[in-house]
Amino acid sequence: MSRILVTGSADGLGRAAAAALMSAGHDVVVHARNPDRAQALEALVDRGAGLVIGDFTDRDSVRRIAAELDDAAPLDAVIHNAGVWSGRPVMPVNVIAPYLLTALLPGPRRLVYLSSGSHYSGHPSLKGIDWRGSSAGSYSDSKLFVTTLAAAVARLRPGVLSNAVDPGWVPTKMGGPGAPDDLELGHRTQVWLATSDEPEALTTGGYWYHRERQQPHRAVHDEAFQDRLVETLAEETGAEL
Repeated sequence: MSRILVTGSADGLGRAAAAALMSAGHDVVVHARNPDRAQALEALVDRGAGLVIGDFTDRDSVRRIAAELDDAAPLDAVIHNAGVWSGRPVMPVNVIAPYLLTALLPGPRRLVYLSSGSHYSGHPSLKGIDWRGSSAGSYSDSKLFVTTLAAAVARLRPGVLSNAVDPGWVPTKMGGPGAPDDLELGHRTQVWLATSDEPEALTTGGYWYHRERQQPHRAVHDEAFQDRLVETLAEETGAEL
């Protein structure tokens, strides 16, 4: 049995992943951004899930969650599922929060970051990025950055299995009801990478789609770009990876 944090688990893919992990017997910590959203997790909490609450647009909330988790039983894995498309600050939720949790929680041996096929349209430039989210920001850029972060962690932490997953365009609240991909397949790769002892699941630095390793944007495995991104995020947050 593993202890696994799933961020952004009040609905959609995060909720599906958390439920699947619990059904498989794992010890799961779920996350919601506020108490109202946490009400949607009552059924999982009643089944034994741990719960952390905090808005990922607020760096202090992310730090508080990290401290709370650090004081609890050690985590074996984190599925960085929380993400936004529009309507809320993109870079704080999609990039800063997973970076901070990665920097402040060095214990988990498996890390899974939610990417998107949109990352192929991202620009590998860090100039003028609004890390605090006062303007809209580019979803594609955010997914390129977090996919690159996953690859950087795989290189910089040899004892950690760090991978990025494209769950597909699935009919969640973010994806919309007309999304063409399979919702059931959308969370399985994350669960597999977080828990499986199959040889392929024990690899690192991959970009996955429905349990098949894919070739990501060429910038993802550019070590110079990885280093620039990690250095920029360290300077921005004050937390060293």
